Amino acid sequence: MPASARQREVLLDALTARSGAAPLHVEQLHWRWYGPLDTRRFRDAWRAVSAQEPVLRAAFAEHAAGSAADGPCVVVHPEAAPDPVRHPYGSADWHSLLVGERLRPFDLHRPGPLRIALLDEQAGPTGPTRVILTFHHALLDGWSVRLLLRSFYRAYLAAGRTRGGERRPDVRDHLDWLARQDDTAPRAYWARAVPPPDSRTLPPATAATAAAARGDRPARTGHGRARIRLTPGEAVRLRAWAARHGAAESTALGAAWALLLHRGTGSGFRPAPVAFAVAASGRGITLRGASGLPAPLQGPLPLHVRVDPAAPVTRLLADLAGAALGASSYEWVSHGQIHAWSGRGGDSELTASLLAFDPPAGPPFHPGPPVAVEAELAEEGVQLGRPQAVDAYTALPISIRAHHDCEGGLVLTAVNDRTRVPDGEAEAALAQTALLLRELPADTDGITPAKEFLRLLAEAVGPATPTGPPATRATGLVELRPAAYPGAGTVLLIPPPGATADSYTAVADAHRGPQALATVAPPADAAACLRALRPALAAGEPLLLGGYSGAGQLAYEVARRIGAHGWRPPPVAVAASARGLARTLRTAAPQGPSG
Repeated sequence: MPASARQREVLLDALTARSGAAPLHVEQLHWRWYGPLDTRRFRDAWRAVSAQEPVLRAAFAEHAAGSAADGPCVVVHPEAAPDPVRHPYGSADWHSLLVGERLRPFDLHRPGPLRIALLDEQAGPTGPTRVILTFHHALLDGWSVRLLLRSFYRAYLAAGRTRGGERRPDVRDHLDWLARQDDTAPRAYWARAVPPPDSRTLPPATAATAAAARGDRPARTGHGRARIRLTPGEAVRLRAWAARHGAAESTALGAAWALLLHRGTGSGFRPAPVAFAVAASGRGITLRGASGLPAPLQGPLPLHVRVDPAAPVTRLLADLAGAALGASSYEWVSHGQIHAWSGRGGDSELTASLLAFDPPAGPPFHPGPPVAVEAELAEEGVQLGRPQAVDAYTALPISIRAHHDCEGGLVLTAVNDRTRVPDGEAEAALAQTALLLRELPADTDGITPAKEFLRLLAEAVGPATPTGPPATRATGLVELRPAAYPGAGTVLLIPPPGATADSYTAVADAHRGPQALATVAPPADAAACLRALRPALAAGEPLLLGGYSGAGQLAYEVARRIGAHGWRPPPVAVAASARGLARTLRTAAPQGPSG
């Protein structure tokens, strides 16, 4: 079945990631298992769950020659199951194992979006044992894995025996449901609700972090992670304050983040728009049984609000609650679809940050193990520690996830792409967010203007540094000539070794086809070419790769990777001269819709 729009976006993130970067969209859940753990019984239980849950046997099909599919497709294999790997006491370091499991890439063409590692923390059969689940968001989200765990515990207690056949609805039913949705209403809604182009999407740098960034140390790459905690008392006060004004803690987090973004607009105490994404569960849909469906339903939705410093901060709270309520009506729509409907260019980002708020542990808010199951495990001498999540790296510059710990504290975790938000700026943004969450409940009467909290930030961390334009996604695409009409397609000319910026100027003059003609600034590798092609792949436009003779190997590698991720591999045209290449392009070009 064709993959969902959200799945296509996750695959595009993987396809266009920078060379050598850590895998994106890989999340982990880990906890301690106290008491005896029978490895064979553990494995049999997961096999039983896999027999009932098609998503654990799902994978993406590589594009087959002659296939009519224009993009990735999901297939469910008849047999597959996670194969837990148990590491005896002393054979592995806990932190190294956790990181190693996260950095080990998934082969999404093979069934099994979930892998399991066990680490004995002491010798002997009674544990404790660390359990690590590592899973990919292309087929599973965090809620799904907790649902699967409930089924696993029941299967473990039953020694690997389960009742009934495959789950329905399953991941295929969800894809079928999505394919049948009419997008007229969501298009109309998002035409009104899409963030304005001038929205501020990233927090500002403080004077201190800006000075540190100007130091002599080379810029770090990869992802950073920072954490801060509100005490149980502070969390209770925040929750009570939000509830008193008809909002949830997640909305209070959004209000704090919106205030922080406003500082980056440079507008002082004047109203200004800000925008960020929020994680939507995707389970408030009309598909029967969606709340208990293990599938990749969760995804980001863009929100925007106009922050008016002169208005009460509770007005900001109400505006955000209203925006979230409106967006929840169409939580099955993907962020990429909304971007496409907005008509923005491929390098223009609707949002650059993501907020996620995990519900409290345990039913009815969170699918933890039922009390009866925990009691049966306890009779066998088994106790379960509270699962802890390790957030996935995303393609966004920064994301913040909030959850309550076992003591009732509110933990905020920031994950940042260091190439766009350095560690110091991410840590400062997290600290300022926590400061606001601690201070917002001081607004006991609901009339304190938002500017008082902006002043509080200025007093605590100093002035914000001058800000640049709204965030953009650098595609690296160099347009040589626009398309003659929408949907005509794109020809990407691959730079050969030693190419200069004007290597393909003569080709642009000689080529008479209707396609957009573009190249990539040299020197370029496959990852750079794929990033440049992302907008065209997302739009499903006809593609053609071309170049002088020396670019052939790179062009074929780019085409191979596109096909390996499920898209139709574009044809490749190679010639020795500009005139010859123009003729070859005209012959090889796929036919898009006529103008």
